[in-house]
Amino acid sequence: MAPRVTYRRRKTFQTKSNRVKKVKTPGGRLVFQYVNKPAKGPHCGDCNIRLSGTPALRPREYARLSHCKKSVSRAYGGSRCANCVRTRIVRAFLIEEQKIVKKVLKSSGRA
Repeated sequence: MAPRVTYRRRKTFQTKSNRVKKVKTPGGRLVFQYVNKPAKGPHCGDCNIRLSGTPALRPREYARLSHCKKSVSRAYGGSRCANCVRTRIVRAFLIEEQKIVKKVLKSSGRA
């Protein structure tokens, strides 16, 4: 007969936050060990792709992490991916160029 194993916490339902695995201790006892939920990690705010260079942790674990490990040394580092930052910069540059062209056309009297 298999030894009976009981939960170590109050919750006894098989929920996502109550996942367990059976582990044999060095003393020979069979106990439940609680399995942490897998972390998704930070995603880009524009295209929702996973951000590279940042660890995938549970939300509370980011509080214990230093700032340099939470982000990448770039504009919009821990918030947007490199492709989205590139498109933002190009878009801003083109808008500024467009304004300059409008101003030149207006001063020359064509528009």
